[in-house]
Amino acid sequence: MSRLSLRLRLVVAGAAAVIAALVLAAFALSALFAAHIERLAAAELSVQLDHLIAGLERDPATGALITTAAPADPRFNLPFAGRYWQFDPPGALPQRSRSLWDEALPLPIDDLSDGAEHVHLVVGPKGGALLAVERMVTLPPGMGGDQLRVAVAMDAVDLTAARAEFVRDMAPYLAAMALVLIAAGWMQVSFGLRPLADLGRRVVTIRAGCETRLGDDIPAEIRPLGEEIDALLSQREAELQRARNRAGDLAHGLKTPLQALIGEAARLRAAGQSGSADAIDDITGTMQRHVERELTRARIAAGAGRGRADLADSVGQILRVLRRAPAGEALGWQLDLPGELAVAADPADLTEALGALLENATRHALSRVTISARQEGTRIRLILSDDGSGIPPARIAALVERGARADSRGHGLGLTIASDILTAMGGQMAFGDAGPGLRIDIDLPAA
Repeated sequence: MSRLSLRLRLVVAGAAAVIAALVLAAFALSALFAAHIERLAAAELSVQLDHLIAGLERDPATGALITTAAPADPRFNLPFAGRYWQFDPPGALPQRSRSLWDEALPLPIDDLSDGAEHVHLVVGPKGGALLAVERMVTLPPGMGGDQLRVAVAMDAVDLTAARAEFVRDMAPYLAAMALVLIAAGWMQVSFGLRPLADLGRRVVTIRAGCETRLGDDIPAEIRPLGEEIDALLSQREAELQRARNRAGDLAHGLKTPLQALIGEAARLRAAGQSGSADAIDDITGTMQRHVERELTRARIAAGAGRGRADLADSVGQILRVLRRAPAGEALGWQLDLPGELAVAADPADLTEALGALLENATRHALSRVTISARQEGTRIRLILSDDGSGIPPARIAALVERGARADSRGHGLGLTIASDILTAMGGQMAFGDAGPGLRIDIDLPAA
């Protein structure tokens, strides 16, 4: 259950609650119906008891107490047919319906007042349950003035069958009600979780750089979560700002020693020690490049992936600069860039990353550089290729490593910085053989 969605968890829990409630309701309604039909049956038996008592009289010939108005239901005259009556006159033979045959109703010991009526469940002649209604009757003085218990009974199986039929009739309606309530619960959960979906979309917009905060126009129940996320974003921005400041302080702190080393190299070269001066120049150049790389990383840590950059405009700005250089002016540039492509990135970061890659292509190309792009769903695929001498496959994987060199004409630091920027904005790049030349496949997030 822990791996299910929140929506499904709520719907499953709601469906279980609905089913449990309807099952309990079915039991309760069945019990109420059973009590109701038992009261109706007892009322019917009471009417039959009235008829039986109204027909009591003395037999003129024998003086025995008999009834001349037995209930008209034919089942009282068929053996064990499910309807029974009996009364036991004092000092005389008991009188019973033909349906009891040689059996008797096992009425419980009961203290009845004159005219009082009690309802009992007793065991019938065949072992089944009977619903019995009994009444204590005091005969008039002309009939002896005796008291006797008069009882009428019916099989309880009829009541049980009626209850079962009621449950069967009720089941389809309960099932339909369960489906309606579960569907209503699903809609309620969907409506209730809509603010969470909206919150997720806002987080996506923050990640894409379109927004900086969730804001407070969210439901009160999830507002504390939104406030905590906004506080976390503020804390992250503050930490990144401190990191950028420390990187800037480090760069400024190294600037003076580096300038001193450059001056020392110039003095050594003036003194005729050109070998030592070149070594110092190499060291200071490496240090400057690494400082520049760390400053770039600190700058893009918070801003990469935020904003919206037009790919064609960024490439156009880079080409306007490269074409002014002798190497870029001598090349043929083949462009296939749809004007509507937009990257989810800061325009300056995208320009810096692509500038490093295109500058590398300009430096190694012989006569042509090709730039093409297309959108694939939520991603943009950009391909840069040149017709230079290319790079051995064994060297391709090492291109973006710290300080890696493609050949003696350059270093790989620019490619490393470009890789850092693309990764920070949610993109990636891969190198391949353009046959001849180098091909760079760049995957970028679309805005």
